[in-house]
Amino acid sequence: MSPEVESAQRRAAAAQSALRARHLRPIGGWVPFTRIGRVAWPPAGRPLSKERLTASWNYWWQAHLVDVLVDGAIHRGDEQCARDATALLRGIRIRNVGRWTNSYYDDMAWLGLAVERTERRLGSGGPSCRPRALRVLRDRMVDAWSPESGGGIPWRTTDTFFNAPANGPAAILLSRTDRVERAVAMADWIDDNLCLPSGLIADGVWRRSDGSRDLDDALFTYCQGVALGAYTEAYRHTGDRRRLDRIDALLTATAARFTTDGVVRGAGGGDGGLFGGVLTRNLALVATDLPGQDETAESVRSRAAAIVTASADAAWANRTEHDGLPVFGPDWRKPAVVPTSAGPSARKHGGAVASSKTPERDLSVQIGATMLLEAAVAVTIRSPEHIGSTPD
Repeated sequence: MSPEVESAQRRAAAAQSALRARHLRPIGGWVPFTRIGRVAWPPAGRPLSKERLTASWNYWWQAHLVDVLVDGAIHRGDEQCARDATALLRGIRIRNVGRWTNSYYDDMAWLGLAVERTERRLGSGGPSCRPRALRVLRDRMVDAWSPESGGGIPWRTTDTFFNAPANGPAAILLSRTDRVERAVAMADWIDDNLCLPSGLIADGVWRRSDGSRDLDDALFTYCQGVALGAYTEAYRHTGDRRRLDRIDALLTATAARFTTDGVVRGAGGGDGGLFGGVLTRNLALVATDLPGQDETAESVRSRAAAIVTASADAAWANRTEHDGLPVFGPDWRKPAVVPTSAGPSARKHGGAVASSKTPERDLSVQIGATMLLEAAVAVTIRSPEHIGSTPD
């Protein structure tokens, strides 16, 4: 093993150990063969206190926690990560009152991706409810498509906001579950409806009852990430040169707007703690799975990989430690601090989760950094998501 690979693996393994020690717990603290991600460390309140019992659990954070555990199992053969991923899926279903679904299409797309990767990369290991869960979540993405309104799927079941955070992961999920035509259509919808003159991807578009459309041109790190992932999957399936050019242009714009000295900028705690991780996971997908031997493809893969590895180096250099395990900050360019239980922990407000007083306390921030470090492993060992998808 080269020193570069050894370092990448060691860092990611340490981040996984920190997640396991501080955040992974059985449901209720005792339900066997389950796990759930504690959303704050140190946790809110005393054991069995009202504050702890009523703490939000944040479905989409848990979905990303499954995904990052699958990374650990893939990259290092970590059997504990594999067991925890399976137990966490059980825990999510129990905590979600026996259902796989909720009212948010972006949440369901993320969980669908986590279930699909668990099933495809880790295997069933015996009787499993995952195939049914995957069908349910995939079909929700298919059924939400709105051809009468020009395509796309909404953010949630109760409104008409059609956004990148729902359509991006849904397109990736459908591309991996034999719904390629719809996946490609979703990727095209993002480009047709949300791509700004700058080349960046806007948050979404409101469709009003009178037929008018209002673009919300807010810019978020993870919107660029999910678009890169959706575009990469579409290009893999079609080989259409225009799609490669889209990826190239979006990567260039993303690097200019969302990185400093090649390192992804932070987006705070709460939901924002996952944004950089989502971007770097999809940059790693570009680096490992984008097909093609020509100069453009080679350049795109190299530039995507460079952002991942530079960001991982920065996050590791700026970590702090507690009890011998790392703590990462919300901005990988700045030194992290050890959080305390002072002040409010992350809480849901409307459709989003606000940061704890100290962002390092949030599960999302620690998952986001672990996603980054596992993405750096994938890039360093050249481990594609789709086996055999990338030429040597």
